[in-house]
Amino acid sequence: MSALLYQNADIYLFVAVFLLFCGIAGLIYRRTLIGMLVSMELIMNGAGLNLIAINRFISPDNGYGLAFTLIIMGIAAAESAIALSIIIIIAKRYRHIESGDIKELKY
Repeated sequence: MSALLYQNADIYLFVAVFLLFCGIAGLIYRRTLIGMLVSMELIMNGAGLNLIAINRFISPDNGYGLAFTLIIMGIAAAESAIALSIIIIIAKRYRHIESGDIKELKY
């Protein structure tokens, strides 16, 4: 029975690693700030899924993985709000959101 549980854990861990690598690839190859923000969200979702899977299949009695995932979700929400406000300021100032052309953020 426990071997079946660990086989199911591999699927969740594979999806978590896939999300992580998609987020890293998005950070490397995306030029717009919105694309980079979505990539950061993918990385954080992959980390949260990894913590949930480890908590569920390694030690289901405690809720440490769930607590850390809630913390990651809060950090992701705060990061999204701050990043979107910065993107709005950049879009008003420079009329585009290409990350390669923006050298400094001064008025």
